[in-house]
Amino acid sequence: MPTRVNRFSRAVWAVIAIAIFVADQVTKAAVEASIPEHSTVPVVPHFLNLVHTKNAGAAFGLFSESPSAWKTVVLIVVSSLLLAMVIGVVWRNQQLRRVAGMGLALILGGALSNLLDRVRFGRVVDFVDVYFRSYHWYTFNLADASIVVGAGFLVFELLFLD
Repeated sequence: MPTRVNRFSRAVWAVIAIAIFVADQVTKAAVEASIPEHSTVPVVPHFLNLVHTKNAGAAFGLFSESPSAWKTVVLIVVSSLLLAMVIGVVWRNQQLRRVAGMGLALILGGALSNLLDRVRFGRVVDFVDVYFRSYHWYTFNLADASIVVGAGFLVFELLFLD
């Protein structure tokens, strides 16, 4: 049964979103300050590296090679609209479960951080390189991971809690 959303719940979700935002901004700044661009720092051999890459595209590097002058503007507008939708769902829904609230908070913090980077710099810094042998996953950052985990919370609620 959904629990009624109260000010405490919203405050907790806001703190989570702010924590994700701050942690992502701090980690990106640390990577930019300490790892030269395109350099690799092994963390767990044969599994995890830190790298310094700049992504002017969307998630997973989509459209990063696009020469369109409108690419960044479109990404900013779409991100802003999606953020407004997330905020609207959290603010207006009085029967939001904790799992959904947590998912939306994670999405909000990560999306807001990446949006700020796109507005300020026209790109985001990605630095987590997970791989097995020669198979590398797309390089990502804390904001990206937060968005994916948050979406996982929402999917979990849809599949198992309704």
